[in-house]
Amino acid sequence: MSTFDPSRSEPEPEGGGKPSFDKQPPQQPPNAEQPGDPDASGAGPYTGAPFGGGGGYGGGNPYDGNPYGGAPSGAPAGGPAPVAGMPPLGTWPHRILARVIDYVIVQVIAFLLVLPFAGFSNRNGYTEGVWVFYALYLVYEGLMLSRDGQTLGKKAMNVRVAMLADGSSPVGSAAWTRAAVYTLPAVLCCGLWWLVNGLYGVFDKPYRQCLHDKAAKTVVVSTN
Repeated sequence: MSTFDPSRSEPEPEGGGKPSFDKQPPQQPPNAEQPGDPDASGAGPYTGAPFGGGGGYGGGNPYDGNPYGGAPSGAPAGGPAPVAGMPPLGTWPHRILARVIDYVIVQVIAFLLVLPFAGFSNRNGYTEGVWVFYALYLVYEGLMLSRDGQTLGKKAMNVRVAMLADGSSPVGSAAWTRAAVYTLPAVLCCGLWWLVNGLYGVFDKPYRQCLHDKAAKTVVVSTN
């Protein structure tokens, strides 16, 4: 029968001697970042603005920042900040009055053109007058904006149309796109388009762009 011998030592590890700590895994420094851990600023490696920031890929939405370079100055009471390096945005009273002036001018011309050929006492004469008005308005707006960004109404109210990218006048396709998007949909919905288009601009931030401005990438600014 075997007996327990207290003098017998515990079995030694292979290789003899006491266990070695030379092969223990290296200790991480106390402040070392672990993979996937937040960095020193508290943001994880996949948080924050990618590709240079700005709230979106490639620098963010062009309408969220300032397309003219530099930070916009302080916003005036009741409106967005003016565009840096450009005049302030045109006010709604001036823009609406400019449209009214242009509308009256084109309407009078259309009336004078149609009157010798059709009477307005019947529906056919009225319909022809409406078609002539829309056609004249499209041509009038496209030609005037292509020249210097101003119609007669805009000249009277001291506002002009400028390209959102650099503030230049909307020559060529930009001017005609703006005129077409403003005029042609109104032919199909009997002018209701103008109400929808205008209300869109009232709520648009920060440049008060109506839908025809969005299509042509333009903005209305003051000339004062």
